[in-house]
Amino acid sequence: MTTVLLVEDDPNIVDLIRANLLVRGYDVAVATERHGALAVLEARHPDLVLLDLMIPGVEGFELCYEIRERTSAGLIVVSARRAEQDKVTALNAGADDYLTKPFGIEELMARMTATLRRTRPMQGPPSAGGRIELRPGLVVDLERQLVERGGVPVHLTPTEFALLGELARADGRLLSHASLLRAVWGRGYETETEYLRVYIRRLRAKLEEPGEPPLIVTQPRAGYRLLRDTT
Repeated sequence: MTTVLLVEDDPNIVDLIRANLLVRGYDVAVATERHGALAVLEARHPDLVLLDLMIPGVEGFELCYEIRERTSAGLIVVSARRAEQDKVTALNAGADDYLTKPFGIEELMARMTATLRRTRPMQGPPSAGGRIELRPGLVVDLERQLVERGGVPVHLTPTEFALLGELARADGRLLSHASLLRAVWGRGYETETEYLRVYIRRLRAKLEEPGEPPLIVTQPRAGYRLLRDTT
């Protein structure tokens, strides 16, 4: 059973989301403040977290960071804040997706399904692709969903790995913004270019070393390509 942690202090929204998730077969845990959210996170190990930014007693983005530091579970921020900067800040804090209030239940379910598809541990036979050397000593293992530099694991979130996997499999070909967004986040995200900007920046910070040529190259208004260097 899929467990969802709902971090929300508005009882009307809690009742609405919980009722709709329960009837669809989800296990739902609710927390209304920071300490409760972190306690449930440690005790229940949810598959997905729905986080409202306006939780009393804590800055929402700070709690987003804390949750991401503790789990690789899917993390969707659900907020009445509609500014693009708030969305970018949430993505930088580790969110996989950002949904603005008010929203329809079907939209929420679609976002949850897309996020769970990326963030749940892979079931069944591993995907094709094997090990790809991006740079001397920097290897991505698509089957085991691991990245290593000099034999030392590099921690990526599931969404970061999904994006890197798409770029690595393209073998240097340019991938458009729309194709990357559709492949990683799903249909309906093709115009959410800020998602790509944030996650490409996060990959660069984790994978590129000072003084090295860029690993991920931006082609303005077109897309991104990954430049392998195995010399």
